[in-house]
Amino acid sequence: MTNLAPLKFNDPAPDMELRDVDGKPVRLASLWKKQVLILAFTRHFGCPQCKEMIDRLVTFLPDFKARHLSLAIITQGMPEEAKAFCSERAPGVLCLADPERKAYAAYGLERANVWQSFLSLNVWRSNRRLKRVKGWRTDFPPGGQDALQMAGTFLIAPDGRIRLPYYYDDIADHPSVDLLLHGVMGMDWNQTFDGPVAPK
Repeated sequence: MTNLAPLKFNDPAPDMELRDVDGKPVRLASLWKKQVLILAFTRHFGCPQCKEMIDRLVTFLPDFKARHLSLAIITQGMPEEAKAFCSERAPGVLCLADPERKAYAAYGLERANVWQSFLSLNVWRSNRRLKRVKGWRTDFPPGGQDALQMAGTFLIAPDGRIRLPYYYDDIADHPSVDLLLHGVMGMDWNQTFDGPVAPK
C-alpha cells in the first residue's frame, strides 16, 4: 500500500481539474471561491455505505445551504457512470468524475486495509443493518473502480484552506452532519482563520 500524506487543518486544498457528469472540465478551486465547500469523496458504486452517506448529505442540503455551505461529490466513475449514479442518489448536486483517482491521491485517501474493510466489526454491523433496513447489499464495483479505495470528506474555506479533513476509520465511517454544519466546538466555517485554535 502506498502511504499518502494526509492533509491537516489549515493546509492548502489541492486544486486540479476534473470532469463533471457531462464531461465538462471543472476546476476544484472554482467551487470554494465564493463559499465554504463540503467536498465528499465516495468509494465505489456498489458500496452500500456510500449510498447511505450520499443520501444523508442530500437530506441535509437545505441545512447546508442555510449555513452557506456548498456540496460537491467526487466519484471514481467515468462521467457517464457518475451521471447515472448521481442522478439517482444526488439529483441537483454537483458530481465529478475522477476515474484515475488523482484527487483521491492528492487528498491523501488511501486504500483500505483488511482491518478497515473485511475484518472490521463496524463494517459487518453496517452491512447487516443496511441490508435489513434498506435492502442494500455490497455489490462488486464497476470496472475500473477500486473496491478498497477509502472515502473522505473535506471542508474547504474560500481562502483555499482545509477547515476540516475527515479521514474514515473504516469503510463504514461517516462524519456527523452536526460536525459538518457547526464545526469543532461550534466553529463557524465561514470565518477566516488567522491563528492557533485556542479558547479566547
